[in-house]
Amino acid sequence: MRTDLTSCVFCRIVTGASPATVIREWPDALAIVPLGGVAEGHLLVIPKAHVADAGTDPAVAAATMARAAELMAEHPNANIITSRGSIATQTVFHLHLHVVPRTHGDGLPLPWTPQRGAARSVQSNTR
Repeated sequence: MRTDLTSCVFCRIVTGASPATVIREWPDALAIVPLGGVAEGHLLVIPKAHVADAGTDPAVAAATMARAAELMAEHPNANIITSRGSIATQTVFHLHLHVVPRTHGDGLPLPWTPQRGAARSVQSNTR
């Protein structure tokens, strides 16, 4: 699948055609503040090369993960999250890793954490 790079929001940010708050820049990646972040300090790490997801180009994915790990090292508790495919919750098809600092009791569920209704359903099935 070929992507028109002018239609990719992250490619536009990389080229400077769209605004973003850049927190850190490396030769191969950017760390930006996402719109509607879920926690204080939530960042997105995006490669400068257009790669659809972590499974498309493992070398780019590994380099981007290394950049995200640098940011994660600055927090005592954090998640690094990425997705591949719409069923796995990917909505922007340019590789991006969420670095989400966590605090005790922050109430942020992970995508695979059962929500209240689902948790009740799981509990009733295990009895």
